[in-house]
Amino acid sequence: MLSSFQCLFTVIRTLPRLLTTFLLWAFEREADHVRGCAGFSCLVIGGANRLAGRRARLPTLLDRPHHIGGSSLTAAQAPEQPDFAPGRPIVFRNATVLTMDDAHRVLTGADVLVTGQRIEAVGPGLAVPEGTVEIDAAGGIVMPGMVDTHRHMWQTAMRGYGADWTLTQYFVWYYLQSGKLFRPQDVYAGNLLSAIEAIDAGVTTTVDWSHGLQTADHAEAAVEALREVPGRFVLAYGNIQQGPWEWSAAPEFRDFVTRHFSGSDDMLGFQMAFDVPGDEAFPERAAFEVARDLGVRVTTHAGVWGATNDNGIRLMYENGFMTPQTIYVHAATLAADSYHRIAATGGSVSVSTESEQSAGQGYPPTWQLRQHDIPVSLSMDTSVWWSGDLFSAMRSTLSADRVREHMHAHEKQETVTNHHLRAEQVVDWATRGGARVLGLDSLIGSLEPGKKADIVLIKNDASPVMFPLLHPYGHVVFQAQRGDVHTVVVNGRVVKHAHRLVGSDLEKARRATEETTEYLMGELGQQAWTEGMHPEIPEKRVIKNPYTYTYEDNVADAS
Repeated sequence: MLSSFQCLFTVIRTLPRLLTTFLLWAFEREADHVRGCAGFSCLVIGGANRLAGRRARLPTLLDRPHHIGGSSLTAAQAPEQPDFAPGRPIVFRNATVLTMDDAHRVLTGADVLVTGQRIEAVGPGLAVPEGTVEIDAAGGIVMPGMVDTHRHMWQTAMRGYGADWTLTQYFVWYYLQSGKLFRPQDVYAGNLLSAIEAIDAGVTTTVDWSHGLQTADHAEAAVEALREVPGRFVLAYGNIQQGPWEWSAAPEFRDFVTRHFSGSDDMLGFQMAFDVPGDEAFPERAAFEVARDLGVRVTTHAGVWGATNDNGIRLMYENGFMTPQTIYVHAATLAADSYHRIAATGGSVSVSTESEQSAGQGYPPTWQLRQHDIPVSLSMDTSVWWSGDLFSAMRSTLSADRVREHMHAHEKQETVTNHHLRAEQVVDWATRGGARVLGLDSLIGSLEPGKKADIVLIKNDASPVMFPLLHPYGHVVFQAQRGDVHTVVVNGRVVKHAHRLVGSDLEKARRATEETTEYLMGELGQQAWTEGMHPEIPEKRVIKNPYTYTYEDNVADAS
């Protein structure tokens, strides 16, 4: 039998559930009077916005995750998604807007209106068409979708497997041993999961640095996965199991490019991805000539310790293959002369700070790139090690640059009193910087009328980290994270809303990746699989400490 205290505790514990149920019921009844909108954060706008008063009250109360007894509501209990029908206008209301336009205007209490695929207007108190879906962005930050210019998406099915690897162990596992085991369906699984992960984190454009395309079937699988996810992607075609002069000359490669990329499609672009180790014979010339003939960009790992070096840059320069369209990934261990060559030919660098500071490519080079005025974009490299969001990239990049600045000053017995690199610049690199280096700056990268609507709303009413919102750029870089991404729009289409994906089959990705990991585990065997995750730890050496006394010894001596 329950004691009176237990009965009282049970009633008290039940009250939040009863209150929440009542509020949900009440709002559903209220929503019956609002045409065509079933979501708590949205109202249908008609005529003179006659519902503005009610909009300011109930949606703000209920547009947040509900927690009952310490757990989130199930999908069945969660608010229904609004009717984001194709072509239906959308407006973000009352946000702090980082436009990332040429003036880097920051607007407070402003709206962003989307009609069709494009941004119609940006500003306060916008009038909107009849039937527009409104998203309450008060207390949040609306910014352009982020752009990742280098991600090995095909490796995502192995998420976290190489957390303790060095770059050498990565090369051995993927290039020499196990990478060749990946079947087309395994490339598909990695790409599908990575593509969904990208848009979930507000990365609306991702370059799939796909150097695991061993056959045409692998390439078909990569494209199939990218087309299934409502994001913007660029397939950077590569094959680490062959030289680029070999795979780029294959008839099936040309056929693949012709079938998939002969038209103009800004939702799926194409690049060629290969490296130049520095062989004086320069066999990569043939691949560069193919890229030139096709009129496509080349992206290449450069300045990677022990792999690619200044000789590769020199050979590219002397043979006329360094262009404004070339993207140099990492560029972390190059001499000043190589940076001068990149700057003189108008190239850009994709910086993967989490990768460079962990795997061993070299120190993240933004301090060098700033000195040589080389355009910068950001990237995450691979989820086999690191996170798949650009919040981590921005945070680590800004921190690494400042660490280098401080350490350099300390070596000269000086003190840095003002940082050179600011949060605002890093947000630019993560958005418009990526758009620029991909040749998409006229379409995406900033919130301006006429541009494609790739938009991210950072808002989380259930998080104490969302307020106060004082320094918007600093908030994005140092405070926000993927869990704060409330709404994502790509090409005018809502692909995430109220922290829930829209139009992506996450369960399908889960099943595909489970099949891949089970297959690879079976091929490698349990012992090799486990050893691959846990490389040998070097011998620990402790510096001899000349101070051998302890606090207890001192106390005993004093007594």
